[in-house]
Amino acid sequence: MDEQFPREGAPAVAYIALGSNMGNREQLLLSAIGLIDAHPNIAVTKVSGMYETDPVGYTDQPPFLNMTLAVQTTLSPIMLLRQLLAFEQQLGRVRQIRWGPRTIDLDLLLYDNVRMDQEELTLPHPRMMERSFVLVPLNDTMDQSHPLQAEVGAASEAALLDGKEGITLWKTINWRSASEPFES
Repeated sequence: MDEQFPREGAPAVAYIALGSNMGNREQLLLSAIGLIDAHPNIAVTKVSGMYETDPVGYTDQPPFLNMTLAVQTTLSPIMLLRQLLAFEQQLGRVRQIRWGPRTIDLDLLLYDNVRMDQEELTLPHPRMMERSFVLVPLNDTMDQSHPLQAEVGAASEAALLDGKEGITLWKTINWRSASEPFES
């Protein structure tokens, strides 16, 4: 099933969530963006602000910095996910406690309009609509023409008004346009 992606000649648009609550959180997020964008088959096209968020699930841990990226990629959804997992390992991710502290977390949220439910990957991400720490930054990066944009936008606004999940804008990021070369 995975071989059909992406459509020949047209890169897919995907959205990736990033999170960190160990070490230098900001630098880890920036390092992850650099690794993603340096991949020959992935181009970062838009970044959200960085949001500081209270932990969800396992709450006995430091606050997170969360953000999202919009990317264009010629990788299939499964290959993109596998590459994100490799980047996590490269940045020191160790999986010990479910929803526990981590140097970096990279989640594939959306891949074009693809809907899939496989053991390795479910798209759209199955819990993204329940998580303010995903919805608010995703709303920053999501293309207005995406079929889920209205739903994501409304849920993001409700989360910010409600304030129940402790999410605050921590820092804005000035990201280069897709046509400019990246300098580290």
